[in-house]
Amino acid sequence: MITLSTTRDLLLTDILQLYNANQWSSANKPQKLHKALINSHSLVTAWDESMLVGLGNAISDGHLVVYYPHLLVHPDYQGKGIGQLILEKMQETYKDFHMQMLTADGRAIDFYKKNGFVKAGDTESMWIYGGKEH
Repeated sequence: MITLSTTRDLLLTDILQLYNANQWSSANKPQKLHKALINSHSLVTAWDESMLVGLGNAISDGHLVVYYPHLLVHPDYQGKGIGQLILEKMQETYKDFHMQMLTADGRAIDFYKKNGFVKAGDTESMWIYGGKEH
């Protein structure tokens, strides 16, 4: 049974196991990744007993704007609704915000479209990015 948590008591080893399983390059900066997650405006984690199987975080001004930088589920648990549960938990806090933003690519695009996100007019994602997976 999958349980969700909003506590920030995450062990670095649990975080790295999840990020490495998904081949996310932020795992190459473990201390910064850990600090970023525990200092997020919101953090939702998904657990299969003692195994971290998913997480999502939000950066926000707390009133109008929220950005979702990370939502990932362990590959062995994908397609089981865990990402949906995490996003629903985030919506408990942010559903009435003026602007909810994220950057998606690959299969994540369809997931976010199914959950109400749309391309923002003629805007384009722009960034300076130190990773390799995009």
